[in-house]
Amino acid sequence: MITKDYFEKEVTYIIENAIREDVGDGDHSSLACIPENARGRAKLLVKDKGVIAGVAFAQRVFNFVDKNLRVDVKIEDGTAVSYGDVVLYVEGSSQSILKAERTVLNAMQRMSAIATKTRNFVDLLKGTKTKILDTRKTTPGIRVLEKWAVKIGGGENHRFALYDMIMLKDNHIDFAGGITKAIDLTKEYLSENEKDLRIIVEARDLTEVEEILKSDGVYRILIDNFDYEDTKKAVAMIGNKCLTESSGNINEATVRHYAECGVDYISCGALTHSVHNMDLSLKAVN
Repeated sequence: MITKDYFEKEVTYIIENAIREDVGDGDHSSLACIPENARGRAKLLVKDKGVIAGVAFAQRVFNFVDKNLRVDVKIEDGTAVSYGDVVLYVEGSSQSILKAERTVLNAMQRMSAIATKTRNFVDLLKGTKTKILDTRKTTPGIRVLEKWAVKIGGGENHRFALYDMIMLKDNHIDFAGGITKAIDLTKEYLSENEKDLRIIVEARDLTEVEEILKSDGVYRILIDNFDYEDTKKAVAMIGNKCLTESSGNINEATVRHYAECGVDYISCGALTHSVHNMDLSLKAVN
């Protein structure tokens, strides 16, 4: 998993790049008609229903744009919100508020959508031992924000990227020449390079589950695209030898059924790749 220091750096990179992309050599709309010394106050208004996320990120954006902007948070990340709620107020230079506006809204709308969808899955899993995981199916360049939103919604992060966990999927196995060979080569690689990374191995059927179980050192078996009955059989075969994860087109209608098969985790790409942004706006307060 990523460190706090790495997380902080990634968030800073995202803000720097977003402001560079949006502002360029200046917000000429504001520079043209708003005096440099003008001060204003604005509220971040909810025009939707769901779980708010990105409040802490918004505070960082406002601070990056202008350290003298004052942000008064009324609703914290992870809180259920509805139409008409005011999440925060920001006060200070009118030009600075407008310079930060679009980056704040774009991020919070998407993060809130992800947190809302994640919370729906978490609620559907209540009463089971199963936890919901995100995937690497994220928007290039803002993965840290999307995975942050999953956490805010009550889910858990899978590996962050290719470098913080070994995940031997179907193509790795086929290119390597089989499951056992792929696992053996992986363990040799980790030993030679003095890396301590967890190993997840994908199984496409029960025969592959059986073969994976013959190798030591596997942290979790990914039970991919199994039906309910075969998932139950796989969980029984695996027992306490390692953790289990179901994946493969699992949605709100099926997630509970897979959880009741006894898996430890369910990974769902839809948490980040198929969401409808929450409607938010930043409005001047007179």
